[in-house]
Amino acid sequence: MEALKSTIEKAWEDRTLIEESSTQEAIRSVMELLDKGKVRVAEPSEDGTWKVNDWIKKAVVLYFPIQKMKTIEVPPFEFHDKIPLKKDFASQGVRVVPHAIARYGAFLEKGVIMMPSYVNLGAWVGSGTMVDTWATVGSCAQIGRNVHLSGGVGIGGVLEPLQATPTIIEDNCFIGSRCIVVEGVRVEKEAVLGANVVLTKSTRIIDVTGDKEVVYRGQVPARSVVIPGSYTKEFPAGNYQVSCALIIGKRKESTDKKVSLNNALRDYDVAV
Repeated sequence: MEALKSTIEKAWEDRTLIEESSTQEAIRSVMELLDKGKVRVAEPSEDGTWKVNDWIKKAVVLYFPIQKMKTIEVPPFEFHDKIPLKKDFASQGVRVVPHAIARYGAFLEKGVIMMPSYVNLGAWVGSGTMVDTWATVGSCAQIGRNVHLSGGVGIGGVLEPLQATPTIIEDNCFIGSRCIVVEGVRVEKEAVLGANVVLTKSTRIIDVTGDKEVVYRGQVPARSVVIPGSYTKEFPAGNYQVSCALIIGKRKESTDKKVSLNNALRDYDVAV
C-alpha cells in the first residue's frame, strides 16, 4: 500500500509520470481496491472523527486522463464514457433495480438496494442502505449502514480540493425526499432530515429546542430531527428570508432503530 501511495503522490506532482505503464498500473490498482471496498476515500476513526485519505482521491482524479472514451452498450441503451460500469452485483449481494447505475470504483456492501438511482465512483455505501428512486450519491461520498436515501435525494460529490472532506451520512440516518446534502457536510448517526432540507457548508443548522438557539454549520449532531426553515437577514435592499435548517428534536436512543425512526417521524410530524 505504501508503494502505491508513493507512486500516486509522485504522479500527482509530476503529471508526465502518468504516461508510464507502472504509474498507470498503480492508478488502476487503487481503483480496483476502491471498487472492492479494500480502501476508502474517507474512513471513521475510533474517536468518532473521519480521516480523509487524500492520496486515494488523487488516484481517482488521475484515473480520468489515463482512460479512453469507450462505447458501452446495454441494449437498447448506449453510453459513451471513460469510466466503466460496476458489474457482477449478484456475487456482491446487491439488489439493483433497472435503471440503477453504479460506476466502477464505487463500493456497495452486501445488502445495499439501489432503486433507479446513481452512485458515482469513489463512493462507499453500507449494508442495508436503500438508495431510493432518482437519488444520487456523488463521487467519494460516504453513506453508512442502514441509511435510507429517499426519492430524489442529492448527496454531493467531492474530488477537489483534495483536502476537502467528502459528504458523509453516518449509520441509521433517514434522509427525506428531495433533500440536498453537499460540500462535505456530515450528518451524524441516526439523524433524520425531513423532506426538502438543504445543507451546504454555510447553511445555518439551528437547534431551536432550548431557551436559546444553538447554531451549527457543516454538521448535524447525532439523532437530530431536522426540518427546513428560514431566518430574517438584513441586506442593503431590505430584509429577506434566508433558508436554514431547524433541529426541532432528538430521536430517542433505541436498540430498535426502526421503532425509534417511526416515533421520531410521528412525534415531530416530519414530512418525508
